[in-house]
Amino acid sequence: MRGTGLAGWNPRRLRLVLGLFFVALAIPAGLLIHQAFGHLKWAAFRQHQLLAEELAARIDTRLRDIVQAEEARAVVDYGFLIATGDGAGTVPQRSSLARYPVSTALPGLVGYFQVDAAGALTTPLVPPRDGDARALGIAPGELAAREALDERIRGILTDNRLVQGARIEADALPEVPMPAGRRDKDRLGLADSDRQRAAPAEEQVRPQAAFDRLAEIDTSPMREQKTQARSRLGRIEDLNLDERFQQATPAAPALDNAFRTSELQGDGAPEQGLQRKESRVPALAGAIAPESVGVSDPEAEAAGPAISLFETEVEPFRMSLLDSGHFVLFRQVRQDGQRLIQGVLVEQTPFLRGGIEDVFRQTLLSQTTDLVVAWDGDVLAAYPSQASRGYLSRADELRGALLLRTRLSAPLQGMELLFSVGRLPTAPGAHLVYWIAAVLVAILCGGIFLIYRLGLRQIALARQQQDFVSAVSHELKTPLTSIRMYGELLREGWVPEERRTSYYAYIHDESERLSRLIENVLQLARMTRNDLRLHLRAVSAGELMELIRSKVTSRIERAGFTLNIDCGAQAAAAVVSVDEDAFSQILINLVDNAVKFSAGAERKQVDIGCRLADPGTLVFWVRDYGPGVPPAQMRKIFRLFYRVEGGLTRETAGTGIGLALVRQLAEAMGGTVHVANREPGAELCLCVPVSTGAAKLSDA
Repeated sequence: MRGTGLAGWNPRRLRLVLGLFFVALAIPAGLLIHQAFGHLKWAAFRQHQLLAEELAARIDTRLRDIVQAEEARAVVDYGFLIATGDGAGTVPQRSSLARYPVSTALPGLVGYFQVDAAGALTTPLVPPRDGDARALGIAPGELAAREALDERIRGILTDNRLVQGARIEADALPEVPMPAGRRDKDRLGLADSDRQRAAPAEEQVRPQAAFDRLAEIDTSPMREQKTQARSRLGRIEDLNLDERFQQATPAAPALDNAFRTSELQGDGAPEQGLQRKESRVPALAGAIAPESVGVSDPEAEAAGPAISLFETEVEPFRMSLLDSGHFVLFRQVRQDGQRLIQGVLVEQTPFLRGGIEDVFRQTLLSQTTDLVVAWDGDVLAAYPSQASRGYLSRADELRGALLLRTRLSAPLQGMELLFSVGRLPTAPGAHLVYWIAAVLVAILCGGIFLIYRLGLRQIALARQQQDFVSAVSHELKTPLTSIRMYGELLREGWVPEERRTSYYAYIHDESERLSRLIENVLQLARMTRNDLRLHLRAVSAGELMELIRSKVTSRIERAGFTLNIDCGAQAAAAVVSVDEDAFSQILINLVDNAVKFSAGAERKQVDIGCRLADPGTLVFWVRDYGPGVPPAQMRKIFRLFYRVEGGLTRETAGTGIGLALVRQLAEAMGGTVHVANREPGAELCLCVPVSTGAAKLSDA
């Protein structure tokens, strides 16, 4: 019949219940830990995002300051010579852009250029063809270098179909305004503005229309080929960037854009509110007459120092990426009804390195974050973090979580910065969460393991108690049945007179057996309730041996065994402090155990003795000549309810509490018990400390 409580459980059922309990605790704990790590990861991500926003703003400010410096240049600075005057005349001087080598804060600068209404290209590097380079302080070697750079600028613009390839001679330049004082107005074009305005507007704009198309969105079928020519890394769409965090992040505020222009209309002019106006002495148009550098003109002197001032409208710079990969920064100027294009040609790689990469590499963000620079969707450059790979050949090689994607201010609004991070560093507080998680896991696993071990013990104890009840019932039933049977025989007079004495002796022995069993059970109950009270007194070992002889002799003889008592004179004189009843119960249980487990031995003998093990310990021992105790069970036989052989059908009966009581009673008197195998048989020993009263007893 299945027991109740833990006795009806088994290890498999216990594991199942504890497993479900573990899962019930582990799931919410895991979710909490996961949530904590998610918040820490989000905090680290947000911190890096703020750093990326600050770095993007710094890059934007740096480039915007450079553009502002370029925008501040006067219109006349794009010529080789400019005319300055103090009211007494004009004096030609080199412009600030005519210095060589070219020196500017703009990274990757190739050179400056100007395209007039007729499409003629000039640079401030080369003096007028009819001017004397030596007189202007230019050595032949420097002049050759200037012309080479001029040809390079011209070649780049020509290859990108912005200007015509042939260089325009000085005499072929269009008529542009020149300083007042000249009467040859037809040649210099100072007063013939009506004739210029009469020309169709399309003819004036057409040679410069290529610059207007730079600002238009390219939707032509050649777009993919241009992308391949300008960028080896492909498009932004090719990047393997994870934008999950971006979906939960508020959109980053746009960078301050003091120079952002509206969409171009008509011929590409931005809103008039963003234009500036200049009133200056006009430039010398790239070509200057000999009179301007020192040759006097009597008619001009007679006419007086008349200087014409022209009001010039200057639009903000615009920037575009050419098919060749160069950046061009250009603006349009309206001066006396004419339209000029003034611009700056910039190398892409040095510009990105000096304007973006150098700033990026100086920050701690570069150690964990990748930076991608794109123009109009084309990836121009990728700067991996120091912890990742050092070179990228394709856009799909770049992976990570997208931190920030933002555009720069005008005129660089076509340029995008994309910050991504492959592996976020450990956020502050993450180590604490790691330790807390480890402690929780250890406590949970350790607690479940301990509960499992405790459960197994409780299940075993419950089963042992159940077996104990069955064993006690069996142990009680057998002698009671015998006593009843022999009592009925004696009462009915069916027993011959000569056998009556043996029947009475058997009834007496069985009643003593019942008494010992009941005493063991009561003793166990008292120990369980911590209600065990012992009365220790000093007794000599000899007295104790005589006490035991009287109690166990009949039991041993009726079992068919012989009793041998061995206790030396010195050991017998030793005095120990014991409770006589508890001592008797210990030795009786040891004798019963010896008789029970050596019933099948060839030598039916039980030895009881005492000896001095050392100056302070007296050992009482009981030995049988049976099979002994298996080594693996030597420590277990003193456990409560433990029996070497399980089940009620075994050859040796018992309850499993005899040796457990022996150990507990011995410890209560300050002693110990142990077992040792002999050849043959086993020896169970009770060790008790010798009392100081031994000397007094010896003297007496």
